[in-house]
Amino acid sequence: MTSTEPNHPETLRAFRTIRRLLGAYLGLSLVTMAAIVALAGHPDLVNVAVWIRGSAVAASSVITLVLAVKAAGGSTGAFRRLRIISTAMLVAVVVIIAMPGTFPFWMKAEQALCGALLLGVAVILNGRHLRTLFAAAPSN
Repeated sequence: MTSTEPNHPETLRAFRTIRRLLGAYLGLSLVTMAAIVALAGHPDLVNVAVWIRGSAVAASSVITLVLAVKAAGGSTGAFRRLRIISTAMLVAVVVIIAMPGTFPFWMKAEQALCGALLLGVAVILNGRHLRTLFAAAPSN
């Protein structure tokens, strides 16, 4: 078995870790949405930006997990989209944390946790093994 086969142990391990990280990202985003709903009557804790960002994170967490499952099944297109979305969301996290005033501290802390999970995903996706695997795979 060569390392460019989808059932290679290193490939299986990489996607298992990615799915776990994205599962945690999904769980965290759902807990955050529950907190947003619970704190909705407190404008100092939940503003329009928090609603928008929380919703976007929840949606992206579902999308990235679906893409990870498809990429693990060998979909080159899903792999590429997953790399783009996870990197874009990571950049957005950095901007949100650095942005003064718009988001309350609790949301910035939650975004830092999301960022740590997405960083793990991005590192694995952009590692040599998966990039080589999908460069050798036929496009689908």
